[in-house]
Amino acid sequence: MEIKVDSSGERIDSYLTKVTDYSRTKIAKAIKDGFILVNNKEISSSYKVKENDLVTIDIKEEEIDIVPEKMDIDIIYEDDYLAVVNKASGVVVHPAVGNYSHTLVNGLMYHFNSISKEGSIRPGIVHRLDKDTSGLMIIAKDDKTHELLSDMIKNREVDRRYLALVWGVVSHDRGRIEAPIGRDINDRQKYAVTDLNGKDSITNFSVLERLKEVTLIECKLETGRTHQIRVHMNYIGHPVVNDPVYGKRKIINDFGQMLHSYSLKFIHPITKETLSFKQDPPSKFLEILNMFREINN
Repeated sequence: MEIKVDSSGERIDSYLTKVTDYSRTKIAKAIKDGFILVNNKEISSSYKVKENDLVTIDIKEEEIDIVPEKMDIDIIYEDDYLAVVNKASGVVVHPAVGNYSHTLVNGLMYHFNSISKEGSIRPGIVHRLDKDTSGLMIIAKDDKTHELLSDMIKNREVDRRYLALVWGVVSHDRGRIEAPIGRDINDRQKYAVTDLNGKDSITNFSVLERLKEVTLIECKLETGRTHQIRVHMNYIGHPVVNDPVYGKRKIINDFGQMLHSYSLKFIHPITKETLSFKQDPPSKFLEILNMFREINN
């Protein structure tokens, strides 16, 4: 669908809610996922339309009936409002076209008596991890908690830290990568650092351990773009080890990228209690890390 804008100054999510049959929530999600473009460029929901802007809408209409499935879920913390789970590497977070079952969401719907319905195919999911990224995730049990947690992440009030093993010896003890990330114009399944359609993206990193061929780093996110750490580290010449998509280094095995969400800290949006969690990487992550440590000796 293409729409030519006939006015100026209004937020695009508000404007499209008025001139289409889509809800504001669905429009905001489509903008975030890159399915709504303005003059062939990705924008944010706060973009203010201009007269004669050409808006392209490519929202998938397919309804997905999510079936609860019994599966093992490593629950680190749980109360009446939210849970923190340790996602295994190799588990897809939510259903999508071509993959409607065996996802974390299917398991959450089976396990929990209540779960937020924010977004029809992502109930409970406040923030995502890639399929092969392991570690800590926050799950919302009701819509109010979901909305509050989403706002906290947007306002950078959730401290999220990752362990990443990257190729090469990183020379700086600390670094800050500020580079806009958007969909790769040559491959819509990938993301890239780009000024064309990129959104502000910030990754802070610090070196934990240097080895001959690789470096173990801690990454702290200020923004949460899709594939952010993988794209940013590849951009500075240190792609994540075992990443099948970014970087052109050898693939060690089928474990996937060496990226683990190991630390979460935030103030509970309802009880106002400070919650802090840390989770060791999975055994296969440690096996690969120890392999490089043995090379170093």
